[in-house]
Amino acid sequence: MLEKPKRKNKEIREKNRMTPATKHPFILIVFLIVFVFPADSTTTPSPSPWPPQFYALLYRTVYGSNRIVDVWYDWPKRRMINVMQYQLGKLLYDVEWNNGTSFYFTLDSRKECETRHFEVGVLRPDWLDAAHYLGQEKVDGFLCNVWEKVDFIWYYEDVVTKRPVYWRFYDGISSHVMKFEEGVVLEDEKWQAPVYCFQKGSDRKAGRQPSSEFGGRSSKSLLMLKIFEKTKDYEALKMKIKGISVQSVVDFFLIKM
Repeated sequence: MLEKPKRKNKEIREKNRMTPATKHPFILIVFLIVFVFPADSTTTPSPSPWPPQFYALLYRTVYGSNRIVDVWYDWPKRRMINVMQYQLGKLLYDVEWNNGTSFYFTLDSRKECETRHFEVGVLRPDWLDAAHYLGQEKVDGFLCNVWEKVDFIWYYEDVVTKRPVYWRFYDGISSHVMKFEEGVVLEDEKWQAPVYCFQKGSDRKAGRQPSSEFGGRSSKSLLMLKIFEKTKDYEALKMKIKGISVQSVVDFFLIKM
């Protein structure tokens, strides 16, 4: 008759030994999250590198002039192409190679072409390394992380998908990303510049300076961005930007490199 009370007392003692966290597993989980594995709230987001190959559709504004731009980026083959449809105007192709050669041409009856040779090539996938994080901002309806690089470009990336949404240069040139598709590759034959790009006098365009239309100021901004990859002297570049033309800055740093 005495066995039952003894057993019952033992069970009570065992129960009393249980900690509050053991009695309530949820409390234990919260404790582990908060105190044992705390979140690092000081981590600064980094911009995602560009995928090795992608297609993007951009809406670009250049000093009040609008254009739609199809972009194919192909880092494994070190090449990039921009197909620019000017508003109520021409369709211009810009094919860039990593050896510094760029072809700007049309495929219509005018057969216009300009070939340029630069000391810099295609942007690397990690060209945003060392960009300064500015926080979050909503643009085009997307909550974005925002970075700035040497007071030259501001880059907006979707917080959720990590895809680029928008970027703008210091001189007002801006691009809204309408499509961004990783892994899309343009057929090799589409990269070939037409034969008239290799004929004598192809760099001339009747009635205009070649650089005014072929690539224009947008290409100069992109060229300067490439130059940022080559130099650490950011402060000197920022000083040179103020008060002189973009082309002068480009020329200065091509010589310095």
